[in-house]
Amino acid sequence: MIVEHEGARPRIHPSAYVAPNAVVCGDVTVGADARVLFGAVLTADGGAIEIGASTIVMENAVVRGREGHASTIGRHVLIGPHSHVNGASIEDEVFVATGAALFPGARIGAGAEIRINAVVHVNARVEPRTTVPIGWIAVGDPARLFSPDQHDELWEVQREADFPGTLFGLAREEATMERITGQYVERFGRHRADRRVD
Repeated sequence: MIVEHEGARPRIHPSAYVAPNAVVCGDVTVGADARVLFGAVLTADGGAIEIGASTIVMENAVVRGREGHASTIGRHVLIGPHSHVNGASIEDEVFVATGAALFPGARIGAGAEIRINAVVHVNARVEPRTTVPIGWIAVGDPARLFSPDQHDELWEVQREADFPGTLFGLAREEATMERITGQYVERFGRHRADRRVD
């Protein structure tokens, strides 16, 4: 489904393929020979999305552009099933495995591997050709890698990444669920005026 959002229509190269039940919404560019498979969602909610040539977005993956954080994905990138790329920048020839999550401001260098269920936190920078192991967390600039059992050590670095400030423009003590959901109600409410164009 191709959807116009806030006056912006997706631009899909004639050689690209978008599955019939995928959603491509708003200011999205899909490059030559790219493939967007079944159930994938590419939605530009205040930030653009750019999918490079010969990049594959697999089943049920989500790629979101958000205010202040476009999602730019290079050439020959594989975005695995059920992964989530939210306002992140990915250079060429990166592998993002099944279930991985990349948060706003994350930057992934060329040739990196983000393995199954790995997380790249807000504003983290993963160096080129780095592997984030299965289930591990990358945080910081440059990113440090933490296994899931290292929560206390992770939190010391993660706290400085400013998750609530990056996503919501709020100080940690102001980031109540009422304020967070209020922002989302307003932002996602803008989709009420969307128009299907395919």
